[in-house]
Amino acid sequence: MITLNKSRKAAVAPGVKVSCITPAAPQEGRTECPLRDILDRVGDKWSVLVVILLRDGRMRFSDLRRAIEGISQRMLTQTLRQLERDGLVDRTVYPSVPMRVEYELTPLGRTLIDPLTALAQWGENNRSAILTSRAAYDSRPDAGQST
Repeated sequence: MITLNKSRKAAVAPGVKVSCITPAAPQEGRTECPLRDILDRVGDKWSVLVVILLRDGRMRFSDLRRAIEGISQRMLTQTLRQLERDGLVDRTVYPSVPMRVEYELTPLGRTLIDPLTALAQWGENNRSAILTSRAAYDSRPDAGQST
């Protein structure tokens, strides 16, 4: 649970503080907030799907693309590069014709499996309630208006 104190710092859990609720000036493509920096990577929909797919082992690029409905080749390439840069995915290129490339989770990437599996389970368990809430909100006369 995130609670704000008077100095605009948030406590996520006892002993864990997040002092970056408001955006800071980016530096070298990152925010000054470690939590936001990490959530930007592991919280985007494509990264989550890639990690979940790779939990059972290596996959070729083409297999990942077929398994992730709606992702473009460019977006999958970008997502895999970012995950590799962050040390979450390893890329192996096999010198063959045509070239074969496989991806797998690193030990660090494997540490995401349990939290993402729990998140996926939570989503499955609560999807109906969320859809009901969305429909109720969308049917209100003031839905979507600024406050």
